[in-house]
Amino acid sequence: MKHRNYLITILVALACSVTCVFIMGAQTGSEKHAFTPDSVPYGPAPAFVPAGAQLAVLEGDPSASTGDYTIRLKMPDGYRIAPHWHPKRENVTVLSGTLKVGMGDRFDESKMGDFAAGSFAYLDPNMHHYVMASGEVVVQVHGMSPVQFNYINPDDDPSRKK
Repeated sequence: MKHRNYLITILVALACSVTCVFIMGAQTGSEKHAFTPDSVPYGPAPAFVPAGAQLAVLEGDPSASTGDYTIRLKMPDGYRIAPHWHPKRENVTVLSGTLKVGMGDRFDESKMGDFAAGSFAYLDPNMHHYVMASGEVVVQVHGMSPVQFNYINPDDDPSRKK
């Protein structure tokens, strides 16, 4: 009987050890897919938004023909994106600062709503909107690739000005 209890204890300990190895291995592998605030890989924003912002790709490829993506956009105080729309749903979380958002085809600061840190919104395809940063603002955006900006007024598209 003692021999059987000893064998059961060894098997339970072995099972726990194997489980710990798998959990530690999963955590080590997941660190490649995790970012602390100071390790977010910001770089210049793409040409389809005004200069001055910084963008980080956290997941996926926003320019791919399909797939999920997650990006962060860091905008300085007063940064503006002219009225535009996207052909796919856009999910936005305000991480810091206050994002001002307006709906429609004409930028009108008096009609913008304030979204403080912690706010979340989703914009369905083709919703015409515009944004402005009040203070430094960081937003996280996720959705389905590809990310496309369609400016209401083509002259507002910064990529056409180069």
